[in-house]
Amino acid sequence: MNDEALESYNYHLPQELISLNPVFPKNNAKLLVYKRETDTIIHSNFGEFFDFIPKDCLIVLNDTKVIKARIFGNKKSGGKIELLYHNALDCDTFKVQIKGKVKNGDEIIFSNNLRAIIKECLDNGIRIIQFYKDSKILNENLVLKILDEIGCMPLPPYIKRKSNTNDEKTYQSVFAKNLGAIAAPTASLHFDDNAFAKIKSLNHCFVTLHIGAGTFFGVESSNIKNHKMHTETFFINQDSKEKIDNSNEILCIGTTACRCVEYYTRSKKLSGDCDIFINPFNKPIKTKYLLTNFHLPKSSLLMLVSAFIGREKTLEIYQNAIDNKYKFYSYGDGMLIL
Repeated sequence: MNDEALESYNYHLPQELISLNPVFPKNNAKLLVYKRETDTIIHSNFGEFFDFIPKDCLIVLNDTKVIKARIFGNKKSGGKIELLYHNALDCDTFKVQIKGKVKNGDEIIFSNNLRAIIKECLDNGIRIIQFYKDSKILNENLVLKILDEIGCMPLPPYIKRKSNTNDEKTYQSVFAKNLGAIAAPTASLHFDDNAFAKIKSLNHCFVTLHIGAGTFFGVESSNIKNHKMHTETFFINQDSKEKIDNSNEILCIGTTACRCVEYYTRSKKLSGDCDIFINPFNKPIKTKYLLTNFHLPKSSLLMLVSAFIGREKTLEIYQNAIDNKYKFYSYGDGMLIL
């Protein structure tokens, strides 16, 4: 196997290690610490997180906020529809993903007098639609307001249960601020209010990267160098820009914060569409340390971790985590790369 081959990023994960619910209290979640300098693995927990992080590092967090993006409705014919909101394309047209057969011109009826008209059908269930209420076309602000009233949290497809009201709190970081994501920056979910208060006393800054459905899309190219990364909207304010520019000891909380920092470092853009693919052939040039969860086999996120520590070491550590019954994916345990 070599670093170019998609299959070389595969591993077997027992189904019971996919976490369906978060650990509570958050400090009890396991934390695997890997120290590159000494090639050492330490098994700890998030209650000890601040004991491990380098003294003078800049902690970078993604403050995106998850939309209650999943809603359920019916076609006029009665067929059930599940809709996952993606984003606004302009003032009154939206990209969504729909489970259920629909065609151009079909009308979908939701609660709260919300309706949608299918304008265009694209691949992979992607549809372009307009939302209506009481015969009025809705803009983005009104759509987001209604989604907050009737929507459910968009749990990832590998969490095989229905979302509930608890997820509205647990699938959102305590510092979530800027609404726009349809998936959580999951490394951030490990911090409770007390941990965030501690972070605020340290050198830190925020970036915003609105995580889209593309984060769950697999890498399909047999050679990962041919993978085309999805795009996600990002913003970095002037204060964060200056802190990032002036730090050589950056600890990114999560892969999305890392991708945002790395895209900015290369492009010098403070906003726009981030499509950077960090992997062993495109390594981080600004981020030194990373906190992240354990990711899916053959995913771009696993390749990002491999960019920090190498593919073989990543798979070795993942096997160690499996042997020690770490929980994987969005509601799972974490890994700190030092």
